Amino acid sequence: MNPEEITPKKRLWRLPFSEKVLDIIENFSLTEKVIFFSLAAILAISSISLLWQVNKLFLVEVPGYGGELTEGVVGLPRFVNPLLAISDIDKDLTNLVYAGLLRVGEDGKLIEDLAETYSISDDNLNYTFTLKDDIYFHDGVKVTADDVVFTITLASEPGLKSPRATNWDGVKVTKIDERTVEFSLKQPYSPFIQSTTLGILPKHIWKSASIEEFPFSQFNIKPIGAGPYKVDSIAYTGSGLPSEYRLVSFDKYSPGKAYITNLTIKSYKSEEEALTAYKDGRIESLHNIRAENMASIQKNNNSIILYPLPRVFGIFFNQNNAPVLAHKEVRAALNIAIDREEIIDQVLGGYGQAIDGPLPPKEVSLNTEVATDEEKMERLQAAEKILIDAGWKKNESGIFEKKEKSQTTRLSFSISTGDVKELKETAMLLQKQWLALGAFVEVKIFEIGDLNQNIIRARKYDSLLFGEIIGREMDLYPFWHSSQRNDPGLNIAMYTNLKADKALENMRVTTDLAKQKSYFEQLATEIKKDIPAVFTYSPYFIYLIPEKVKNVSLGTLNTASDRFNNIHKWHIETNFVWKIFANN
Repeated sequence: MNPEEITPKKRLWRLPFSEKVLDIIENFSLTEKVIFFSLAAILAISSISLLWQVNKLFLVEVPGYGGELTEGVVGLPRFVNPLLAISDIDKDLTNLVYAGLLRVGEDGKLIEDLAETYSISDDNLNYTFTLKDDIYFHDGVKVTADDVVFTITLASEPGLKSPRATNWDGVKVTKIDERTVEFSLKQPYSPFIQSTTLGILPKHIWKSASIEEFPFSQFNIKPIGAGPYKVDSIAYTGSGLPSEYRLVSFDKYSPGKAYITNLTIKSYKSEEEALTAYKDGRIESLHNIRAENMASIQKNNNSIILYPLPRVFGIFFNQNNAPVLAHKEVRAALNIAIDREEIIDQVLGGYGQAIDGPLPPKEVSLNTEVATDEEKMERLQAAEKILIDAGWKKNESGIFEKKEKSQTTRLSFSISTGDVKELKETAMLLQKQWLALGAFVEVKIFEIGDLNQNIIRARKYDSLLFGEIIGREMDLYPFWHSSQRNDPGLNIAMYTNLKADKALENMRVTTDLAKQKSYFEQLATEIKKDIPAVFTYSPYFIYLIPEKVKNVSLGTLNTASDRFNNIHKWHIETNFVWKIFANN
């Protein structure tokens, strides 16, 4: 039998009446054919357009994987290690390469990173963390409770002298099982939870390094962590120092692979060098630019992101050293007389926010208009009235004096501050503003080391123009509790108030956010009433980043490196998918 005999016959499918339609078209005149095919083309195009529009109604834009970003940072990497990082570039790279039990989310709240869940005991003394099951370091080794215990034990090792040691002082860490660890505190301390963002080291890599060898390990330069990015390659200077880190997104990062595939961090010796590289197009993003340099920067298709830094600048009064400042009406008048907006405009170039309390602002406010001459005059008149009502009078030189019995007190004191451009300019403006009120103010400038060692620690100043770094946990105890008045305490206003002390103590022992807020308000009320300091401004964090990078949310910044807390959600590439698949 021939194969042809068993091969099934092909069936031809035709549309109903297609032959009749073709015959009719065939009989059309040339003009009729042109009209027919033109209408048919219009119908086809309209149909496709309609279908496309309908399709678009069901499509949404979603992040896509890919793209690259090159950022410049000032400084040379030395300790890309969560236990040793001090410089900005070390902290930047550490935040990109390592992961902690928790991390700071886009809304500023702590969320799970390597941890799957955690719980706090009723007495706020025990914190229990359970790790996710499927988490790995960049070399493919699984992250376990042993790595957590190893890291925390090292952090509190006195010989290592880790900058993070104080966060773990007196904290006992215990392995419950392969995925569970417990931290035990000697007394309740609500800010402790913030410490669990510390990056976890791989024990299998670091266990052989002694405390003496630890700072010299190659893994401080070639780090291996469990964070969103892993090191792909490193470029070195002619002297053998790392100058460029090329990072790639880590497939097994526990919250999800970072969308931006390639990230390059280039180091520069100074801000001027970094600015030149930015202007030349060798880097795409840059942060911590001084306000004075912003005028020379072209946007170059970049977005300028502003965010309040957790810095509080003010003039802190030492009433023990300058008795004239012990007069409450003097402190009140000085507070009213200053022009904060003028300081922000002239010193910060507008990149800052006026404050009148011990906490930095939570959001950026663009309302920094300098007061009119009439408004300034009204402010000075209000300040003068406070002094006059309290018995102060201007002498022939225009300086206020107050006679009490046989003693005459002159409204005169000094401002001590550091040899930093921003601080010096602020001090000079304050001197001018307070002279307009009728106060004689001397400005004393000190080298920063000398200021810290011989002026601040010894409390040898009338008033101190200084900045306080308020951590994410907003623990104001070191700055305002009466027990911290003397060195090494940070209560540089030498403030004493029993109600304020109680509020500060209560803040530290409760994890209830509503109660914490209430205690903050109590503290703020007492400080506003007593005026132990005049608060001036909080500077903005300035971040230049390409417009091509989407979904950039900085969350809550404690340090500049915190801008990378949610970098795995940033994206350059986008895709369009139907809504029903968007969350799959």
